[in-house]
Amino acid sequence: MTQPTEQEITFPSDGIELAGNLHLPSASGEHPAFVVLHGFAGSKNNSHAELMARLLAAWGYAALRFDFRGCGKSGGKRGYILCHDQVADAKNALTWLSARENIDPARIAVIGHSFGAAVACYAGSIDQRFAAVISSCGWGHGERKFRGQHASPEAWAKFTGMLDAARRHKEKTGQPMNVPRFDVVPMAEHLRKNLSPSAQMEVSSDTAQSMFDFKAEEVIHWLSPRPVLFLHGADDTVTPTEQSIRLWEKAGQPKDLVLITGTDHFPLADNNSRTQSILKGWLDTHFPVSS
Repeated sequence: MTQPTEQEITFPSDGIELAGNLHLPSASGEHPAFVVLHGFAGSKNNSHAELMARLLAAWGYAALRFDFRGCGKSGGKRGYILCHDQVADAKNALTWLSARENIDPARIAVIGHSFGAAVACYAGSIDQRFAAVISSCGWGHGERKFRGQHASPEAWAKFTGMLDAARRHKEKTGQPMNVPRFDVVPMAEHLRKNLSPSAQMEVSSDTAQSMFDFKAEEVIHWLSPRPVLFLHGADDTVTPTEQSIRLWEKAGQPKDLVLITGTDHFPLADNNSRTQSILKGWLDTHFPVSS
């Protein structure tokens, strides 16, 4: 069997050049496709996004993985990552991809992991051009997510104190502070090997506030009747599992929720065959290669 092909591409998003990789399956003709979104301050390369893109291409889908503005090889201010900017980047990726001659423009879905999953849920809900959404360990309510990630009273006071200090700093100087990524989203040491080597270790304090205010829950019902899958590690120690449960509750049909027992925040890591079979089964039912 001929292997999928891959090419480096760029496309514009609000005047910023974004870097991407387009994976095309071996079959000829117009392909169903996915826009693939990476996680928090991450990259399209050596990441969960790359795992997703390569898997989808092997199954017969085209897949466009790209770096959000301010991340990886894309333009924009490093580490200045705002939720609604990323929604715009996802929509602009869809616009670019739908114009390719070997892509079926009516059958382009979006898949994202973690922060990218939150963006996928929001972008897919407000842009009717997306044919389906897959959310991997995503979140729908920024403040509640952060309360779960900074669960103790002491941790919550430290986190909100950081946001307050950042607001005062910006009022005084006109500039946001830089803050350590793990002060924003804590992650156990043993899980950090799953991050891209290009992942940024500092982000803007505006990024944290943007995430705090972001609520994909409020728009997820607009996605119906297009299908959505919420995948989440049942033992996720990074993004609280209740975030996907609540998104599922608020979404319209058709919708599926799968909590994968014994799995933490990276459900495709280590060639997880259970996650792969769940994902493939859902695609075969709701978004098959042959329409």
